[in-house]
Amino acid sequence: MGKASSGCFFQQMCSSLAGIFRERDHMKDFRRYLVLKYIQYLVLSSSNAISTLLGVLGSGYVMLTLQSTRVSSKSTTVFISSLAKADLLTFVSVTAELFLWSSAVSVPRTAFTPALLQNLLTANAHISTMLLSCVAVEAYLITFFPVESRCLRTVRKAMLTSRAIWLLVATECALLQADDVLKANSTSPSCSPSVWLLHFSSGAAALLRALSYLLGILLRIVNVYIYYKIFFSVSNRSTVRTK
Repeated sequence: MGKASSGCFFQQMCSSLAGIFRERDHMKDFRRYLVLKYIQYLVLSSSNAISTLLGVLGSGYVMLTLQSTRVSSKSTTVFISSLAKADLLTFVSVTAELFLWSSAVSVPRTAFTPALLQNLLTANAHISTMLLSCVAVEAYLITFFPVESRCLRTVRKAMLTSRAIWLLVATECALLQADDVLKANSTSPSCSPSVWLLHFSSGAAALLRALSYLLGILLRIVNVYIYYKIFFSVSNRSTVRTK
């Protein structure tokens, strides 16, 4: 009798928790998550341990929330989903770094490994910054061109944009990884073709890093401008309604 009553109580508790989770306003949670990500990637000059941990935990919660059938499929949801998946790169990098640190004696560290872990973090930052900019552009279109931009704000185009961003950043990180490995394995200067390849790779990687840096600054400026316009537009509308 006691086991049956405790089993019924546990079942009721689980169903109650599931009901609370289903009835939760997921859009508010998504907005808080986006604010966290904006602070992490577009406000802070560099991510610290606390912001990284909060970001990974928030991404885990968002990925679980997106599995709910109550979450509608929209273009913004596609960008948020891709943004949450980008933190898997951070999780893999940090986990691998901790594993290598804890087993430094038994696991040999090559030049390939630390460069790869750093490039995973770089890929996460670049993907997240571009996806957050896509969300900002979409918010701008919804605010100022809600009807005219419907053909642009589709799930299919959001998925294509997200895939293009992932492909672009993957190509960037592959080039940076190749440059890091070539530098680590380079020998004394000679006239061999490998030296010319090293010089070309170093020049291309330096140019790529400079372009990424300039693009990051530009995206920060664009995001500030977009939300500045949205804020004052909403404020003006509220003032007109109250009069």
